[in-house]
Amino acid sequence: MLQNYTNSTAWDRFQEIIRHPERVPFRFRYQGKDYRGFPHDHFAPVSQTAEAHGARQDWFLRFLFDECLTVTLKLSFYQSHGVAEWTVWFENTGDHDSGILEELQAELHIPGERPVLKGILGDHANQYQPYAFDLLARPVRFSADTGRATHIDFPYFNLECGDGGVMLAIGWAGTWSAAFEANGARTLCTLSAVNHAKTRLRPGETIRSALFVAAPYARRDENYAANYWRSWFIHCNLPPADASGNAPAPFSTCCLSSDTGLPNSDGSISERHTTWRPSLEKMLAEGAKVDFRWFDAGWYIAPDGGSPVSDWWGTVGTWTLDPVKWPGKTFLESTDFARAHGMKTLMWFEPERVTDPESLAQHYGYDTSWAIRREHTPVISNNIGNPDCLRWTTERICKTLRENRVEMYREDNNSDQASLWRYLDSQEGEDRRGITEYKFIMAHYKMWDDIIACTLSYGGCGFVDSCASGGGRNDLESLRRGIPLMRSDADRTSTSLRLSMTTAFNNWIPFCGASTKETLNELDVPGESDVYIWRASYLPVLNIAHQFVQSPTQDFSDLRRGMSEWKQVAPYLLKDFYVHTPWHSEHDRSSFTAFSFYDGEADKGVLLAFRMEACAQDALTIRLPYAEAGRRCRLTDQDTGEVVEIAAGQNGCDCTLHFSSPRQARLIWVEVV
Repeated sequence: MLQNYTNSTAWDRFQEIIRHPERVPFRFRYQGKDYRGFPHDHFAPVSQTAEAHGARQDWFLRFLFDECLTVTLKLSFYQSHGVAEWTVWFENTGDHDSGILEELQAELHIPGERPVLKGILGDHANQYQPYAFDLLARPVRFSADTGRATHIDFPYFNLECGDGGVMLAIGWAGTWSAAFEANGARTLCTLSAVNHAKTRLRPGETIRSALFVAAPYARRDENYAANYWRSWFIHCNLPPADASGNAPAPFSTCCLSSDTGLPNSDGSISERHTTWRPSLEKMLAEGAKVDFRWFDAGWYIAPDGGSPVSDWWGTVGTWTLDPVKWPGKTFLESTDFARAHGMKTLMWFEPERVTDPESLAQHYGYDTSWAIRREHTPVISNNIGNPDCLRWTTERICKTLRENRVEMYREDNNSDQASLWRYLDSQEGEDRRGITEYKFIMAHYKMWDDIIACTLSYGGCGFVDSCASGGGRNDLESLRRGIPLMRSDADRTSTSLRLSMTTAFNNWIPFCGASTKETLNELDVPGESDVYIWRASYLPVLNIAHQFVQSPTQDFSDLRRGMSEWKQVAPYLLKDFYVHTPWHSEHDRSSFTAFSFYDGEADKGVLLAFRMEACAQDALTIRLPYAEAGRRCRLTDQDTGEVVEIAAGQNGCDCTLHFSSPRQARLIWVEVV
């Protein structure tokens, strides 16, 4: 399977695995015995079916194992890219408890000398910092234990080895682990989810492994590997935009919460039925219409029937519009107005957390047994792994979405739930470690599927906004249903951090967004904006953070200029991506940042280069590696119109950019002729 994706032998090797399931790179332990692959002497074949889904071909192999366990293996292959993936389900079809299942893992032995593991860390404290580990020097292990899959570490890996390498990913929205150990000739990669799981299955119960993905490539080059991955991600992993299956295209958003004239602690808690119209009408009058009106936290009635003024965090759970803020059908009137003027609406929810379960039970039919809580722990988890709780939660959300014709569901998760999952495991009795997380994450994927089906049913989006206090839920499987409109909450602060994140995160997750403002703290409004900040914010999702009626100094010409320029850049933002300068942390403002998006079919692209605030140099020389020898790069400056042509050498086109002052951003159109 470790071939160039254009090589047909990748397909041949995958077919060999289908014919010989004992070669599937998966292992588990049952009743203390290790099993690798699915050999016929232990797994009796029941059925094999195949399906085609566009670029992906799926095979489902079903086996009988033990007297009460049925195993289903899903194998998928993308011939366009040579990418393979696999997931395994275990179902208790008997009338008594199964034996103990543990260590459900992908186990790959990848040949190749000089192994180096590359990737990035997660959001929050690590802020997508890149790493590179020489695996011959020491083994490397990651363990994400909080329950938010991408907050601390990041379950995507680039293993360079031999003349190429393989990109690996774990698709699981909870806890996960990954270990890499090399002996010189090959590397052992072990990937798993639900850390420390060790559980029996009761009759009728089903659990599943993570989704595992292996994407081999045959050229040991970071640009090549990153763009191979981006191409597969964009063409094969993005969710559809609508019921017709159209791919998502770049879009803009704007939250109106800072434009109400009322105190706003966070989210949209200040918004009322009287505040939205002046903002939208001014937006239209100024020619600054966005694609989505963003309606954030705080719009709901509290569980005890109160109307929250500032505490959006401690009053979640009803998912019913606050009738004080939004009497009658006034919120529907606002979404109808937006639709009539070519805009859609996205709406915030946080279904994995509840507050005041007793009041929810008294007023809204909640069952307090669904609340996972511990003494001295302020967070109460909503146990959607319970089918009745999942049904109650999903129905309330869909009812609000449907009644108000909200096109996009935005989900947040402001808690680390893994400790509560483990606590509920302990209440289940012996040998049930991990069962709560298995059920919870499987239910979460189902909930998103049902919500997407709901929004699609009346013309809404085929995807959700994936968020968990910023960048906490960007695992691969979640991103088959969602798009991170904000790749990090911290991305609202400094421009240096925004540039730092772009040069790391966008190699892995192409479709994402940031703010268009710079603020001292995450929740400050309205913040500052200028050409430098705007250009650092050009991503597939453009999140406008401007006031329309409340700021007497609002520069609408700057707003129109930024939005217009982003629309010019937008066609290139999902093309190949090249970083031309070393990565820097948010605290390093003494250097340059430069990157480009390039469409190899059109031979055109855009180069964005930034001389940072404390950079003493006034010239930057970079190489554009996509320009072939014998051709010329035509560079056109967006601001001056100046055109320069440079001959490309054997390894690309070397160009020198000059900057007149620190904190300057240059936007240059690139054409290879």
